[in-house]
Amino acid sequence: METKPITIEFFHDVLCAWCYALSPRVERLKKEYGDKMEVVHRSFALAPEPDGIARIFGSKEQGKIEILGHWRAANENDDEHRIHAELMTQKDFDYPYSTPGLLACKAAELQGGNAMHEKMFNRIQKAHMTDCFNINDFEVLKKCARDVGLDVDQWEKDYRSEKVKQMLDEDLYRAYQYGINSVPTLIANGKYKLSGAQRYETMEQWVSQIK
Repeated sequence: METKPITIEFFHDVLCAWCYALSPRVERLKKEYGDKMEVVHRSFALAPEPDGIARIFGSKEQGKIEILGHWRAANENDDEHRIHAELMTQKDFDYPYSTPGLLACKAAELQGGNAMHEKMFNRIQKAHMTDCFNINDFEVLKKCARDVGLDVDQWEKDYRSEKVKQMLDEDLYRAYQYGINSVPTLIANGKYKLSGAQRYETMEQWVSQIK
């Protein structure tokens, strides 16, 4: 009897350094399983509002200090050590909040589906944590859209649309239904959960146990 493909929902935030470390492993897993696995990219906002960082950490300055500590730890986990905390310490813009980057990914999804969401997410994360640009600057997001081959004029219209806001809200509600309160989190076939930037071997073992 032919088995059904495994569907993995990958909940992530553009701000999340641990998501950046995990993404290449998710891509590797998908390549290994081929058409026996589908990976669906879902947005999860750690700091949805402009004052989110200050509210979580007490001030925007303290937030940046603590978050860059997470960056350093995540860089040790990242297989290619792509996360440049020391470069970000030199930047004078406020640490960004989640929503602009997540809307950018959902707008990309309207043009190229799940695959384009993935490309845009990866490009924004690189801009944020490797290049250390301000991903709350709309021009930075537009450059990311251009870099991944989107029709930028259409993407900009979609970015500002109610449709894209609704798509983001749907992802956030789905995360709520699953009881997700942190990212990265993987959900397989709607019921098997794996949280954190797990090593590839751990992910392989987890998938092998999914029925």
